[in-house]
Amino acid sequence: MKKQSRRMVVVLLSIIAGANPVSADDIKSVDDQLNKRQRAIVAISALTATGNQQALVPEIGKGLDAGLTINEVKEVLIQLAAYAGFPRSLNAINSLKKVMDERKAKGINDPIGLEPLALDSTANRYNLGKANLEKLSGQAEGNTKAGYAVVVPVIEVFLKEHLFADIFSRGVLSYQERELVTVSALTSIGGVESQLQGHLGLSMYNGFTVPQLMQMMNIVGNLIGKKQANDGQIVLKKVADAKKNK
Repeated sequence: MKKQSRRMVVVLLSIIAGANPVSADDIKSVDDQLNKRQRAIVAISALTATGNQQALVPEIGKGLDAGLTINEVKEVLIQLAAYAGFPRSLNAINSLKKVMDERKAKGINDPIGLEPLALDSTANRYNLGKANLEKLSGQAEGNTKAGYAVVVPVIEVFLKEHLFADIFSRGVLSYQERELVTVSALTSIGGVESQLQGHLGLSMYNGFTVPQLMQMMNIVGNLIGKKQANDGQIVLKKVADAKKNK
């Protein structure tokens, strides 16, 4: 059995047994681990989603030190407005400004990075969002609507036009990075198992492995709480089992 396969078995067995999140030292023995930029995205997303500005400020600085650009951090916070709400997104943006001002005063010139792409004003935003979602998931949209879309059809329009068109068309972050933002936030918020399950599937489709997602949850456990991480691990096991049994 290959090292990665053995490691995945250990990870899944630890979930079944109700073990605490895998330690960072343990994860380091695996080849497919999150890099510094990805770990910074997890920390920034988790703390923004839960509104902990005091802890967020140093993590933004660590993210910039790890190689995130100013515009990449901005995109993380913009996307989180859709998942954690505008108040927490706006507060986090104010924290980013504080970090930028402090680093500039110290003579640190952080790279601005790529500029976001402008949305074509003539584009049909619903169709654009639908196309982006199909690219993200690798699946064509079926005729069956989710329960929320049946009860409140306009919310599905908002999702397509605002989240998947307006935000996901901006570039700067890859689809894989945007999914890391989402699963970090959803794991941290808790109580959104259905949405987390869907986005863990999207994360795996876009290249993340079970050990990498376990490491993400371990970071959430250290920053936010063990309960959130353990609950997330249970959902991850369901997703991994479903993928394995296909």
